[in-house]
Amino acid sequence: MNFKAFAVISFAVANGMLLGCKTAETASGSKKSLAGTVTAAGKNQTIPEWVPKPAPYRATETQLTDLVHTKLRVSFDWQKQHLIGEATLTCRPYFYPQNTLVLDAKGFDIKSVELEETASPLKYTYDGRKLTINLDKTYNRTQEYQVLIHYVAKPNELKAGGSAAITSDKGLYFINPLGEDKEKPRQIWTQGETEASSCWFPTIDAPNQKMTQEIYITIEDNFKTLSNGSLIYSRQRPNGMRTDYWKQELPHAPYLAMMAIGEFAVVKESWKNKDVTYYVEPKYKNSAKGIFGNTPEMLSFFSQKLGVDYPWEKYAQVIVRDYVSGAMENTSASLFGEFVQLSNRELLDHSMDEIIAHELFHQWFGNLVTTESWSNLPLNESFATYGEYLWFEHKLGRDEADMGLQNDLGSYLREARQKQVPLIRYHYHNHEDMFDRHSYQKGGRVLHMLRNHVGDEAFFASLKKYLADNKFKAAEIHHLRLAFEEVTGQDLNWFFDQWFLQPGHPEIQIDQKFENGKLTVRVFQNQDTAFTPLFKLPVKIAIWSNGKKTEYPVTVSKFRNVFEFPASAKPELIVFDPDAQLLGTIQHEKTQEELIYQYYHAERFQHKFQALNLLMDKVSEPNVTAVFKDALNAKFWKLRSTAVFAFNATRFMTSADGKDASGNVKFSSPEFTAIKTQLRKIAETDPKTSVRAEALATLASYRDPQFTDVFGKALQDSSYAVAAAGLDALASQDKAKEMLPKIKPLQETRNAEVTHALASFYASHGDVAQLPWYEKQIKQQTGTNLSNFLPVFAAYLLRLPTPEKNKGTRTLEEMARTNGNYRIRLGAYRALQILADDPAVQQMIRKIKETEKDERLKALYGEI
Repeated sequence: MNFKAFAVISFAVANGMLLGCKTAETASGSKKSLAGTVTAAGKNQTIPEWVPKPAPYRATETQLTDLVHTKLRVSFDWQKQHLIGEATLTCRPYFYPQNTLVLDAKGFDIKSVELEETASPLKYTYDGRKLTINLDKTYNRTQEYQVLIHYVAKPNELKAGGSAAITSDKGLYFINPLGEDKEKPRQIWTQGETEASSCWFPTIDAPNQKMTQEIYITIEDNFKTLSNGSLIYSRQRPNGMRTDYWKQELPHAPYLAMMAIGEFAVVKESWKNKDVTYYVEPKYKNSAKGIFGNTPEMLSFFSQKLGVDYPWEKYAQVIVRDYVSGAMENTSASLFGEFVQLSNRELLDHSMDEIIAHELFHQWFGNLVTTESWSNLPLNESFATYGEYLWFEHKLGRDEADMGLQNDLGSYLREARQKQVPLIRYHYHNHEDMFDRHSYQKGGRVLHMLRNHVGDEAFFASLKKYLADNKFKAAEIHHLRLAFEEVTGQDLNWFFDQWFLQPGHPEIQIDQKFENGKLTVRVFQNQDTAFTPLFKLPVKIAIWSNGKKTEYPVTVSKFRNVFEFPASAKPELIVFDPDAQLLGTIQHEKTQEELIYQYYHAERFQHKFQALNLLMDKVSEPNVTAVFKDALNAKFWKLRSTAVFAFNATRFMTSADGKDASGNVKFSSPEFTAIKTQLRKIAETDPKTSVRAEALATLASYRDPQFTDVFGKALQDSSYAVAAAGLDALASQDKAKEMLPKIKPLQETRNAEVTHALASFYASHGDVAQLPWYEKQIKQQTGTNLSNFLPVFAAYLLRLPTPEKNKGTRTLEEMARTNGNYRIRLGAYRALQILADDPAVQQMIRKIKETEKDERLKALYGEI
């Protein structure tokens, strides 16, 4: 499963600097929280916000019955949005003799239950969620039996549920079932994780079950179908119908069962004689390979890296509308939300490799070996997140991979302000609580530390052993530890205990002193040890002295750690953890000269990026300006982008330049004229579209009419991101309103970035003439794009006469009350906040807040 949002990470978070619940040592040796409350152990203990509230213990599901095989025959009633099903389940007692079978079956009409072999009816009870069947006799663990269940699944009649990670849990979804929306295709698809497969077929909906399966799907002949395993045949039926028979012969967990039905274009490739297919809407057929085309190379790379070939019969990837999360790793058939469906032009700005690698890596970690309980979810999600790193490291190089790793750290640290829990946690309120930045981003970083600790050869040999020992089984964290210990010969209990079974992270503070030919480095662990352990941290300290770098391995294990090193002169630079692999925060004050030295001499992206960000406020000083001028030509694009950002007018201002009579910044020095020339060249020619877009934003900040032609040319750029940046740049200029006729043709562009930029332009400079365009966009856009569009629409409404403004406000009110997508309701609610100077709108907002039933929105509304 992948639900990660794609967002720009702020400098402080991205570098893991000065974040979390950081404490400082007081003179008495106790610790002081940011609020100033003394929290020395045993004295006036204050519980930090991030300490979890008590939650019940969640045991692994007891296996009374072994679900061996599932055979389904399904057809559909589009009008009622029902599935008409026939399920034949092959079962046997797991160990102890059994005379009953208890199945998960949510919201069904049960028509009949019988013993398959004799066709004799079986007695049962059903409460709407659990189907309890009285068997014809007591069976022992060597005896298989089959039950046949006729049922109707009615997903829309289930009580609505979901979470931030998976926004709905009804299992089976009919999209535009009656074809009333001409902008949207008709589709049916399923979503099983966490326990929603039992919303469309009776099963034992637990991750420690493993079953083989067959599915016969009867559907109108114009639709394509996809399921797990291989398509055995397609047979025509009367009245324009067809039955597709899909069979998976290797066992997997019930939550990984899937179907997808729609008028897809299917683009085919192959890998080692296995089908590799991409299911997209027909108009995206020509970009399908642009989206998914690295899949065969990923299959080869991951198979080679893990020493275990991709195990399933085929690999398919399908994109559907109105999906309830980011993507899902169904066995041999991953499913993706529509944000992945891009044109070739959009692919110039956005690679989907991150999410594609994530779901593909799950085919080993999650599907071949499955977490035995949701408590052990990092065995699935941490590995899939680290699969992203491995792919980027292989395909694009270490800098790109390290940037993703650093963003993951920042993402985890943001969550850690409010929540610090063990990675493997047996106490939680809802199993979907496990789908958080701990299980994903923190877990991926922990695996990277483990790799750094044991070395590459041992790391991948251990993963191979873990996969081989546990294939087609369910596992817990100790299976992983034992695999590593057997390969390496090391006791790794300390590592797994502190990183997987304990909460929090180290908060490191460093100081140094050079005296009498000796360098002393003090390393403090400042985390609140009342709730977080003291960590054992095998790391390195890199010291540059007389231009030479020396690395010293050390182990930080106490609150106060003192390390001494020989040094003939004061070092130019000291870097704690030069491999940038540690999960935690590091506070290490450095001079301007040290940061400049760090940019030029540290090898990892994280340290170069950190140096630039910490120097940014001094960018107008000549020696720092020189660093950023060099960074404009850096090989790695993110460093170039950071340098471009630094030269924005809000930062690059000296007293000599001052401001003109209108308050605009003046940059008249010859040196800065050369920088502007270079920025113009970057805006027009940099190979990375995001760097070109950043350069346009920086040039726009100067409010200099000489760049208007650059902004105008950007509207025709091959990149939508650059075109959108050109629009934003024009909107910030003094004569922006004069550009309205020139930008009107962009109204026909079906791209979210350009549409949002155009909406923002009109919100600043438009009039009632653009209202039909806004209304069209509200009908055409979906999901997150629409949610983000609505607040801009509200800003535009402020420019309109009262009748048009009131009409738009009513549209927002209706969406905030009734839209089926909770994110769109949230976007509409936020939009109304922009209009809240009107007392009538204030009353709307109060009523919406009072009548909202979705717990997620109620919590968010309380924060707005």
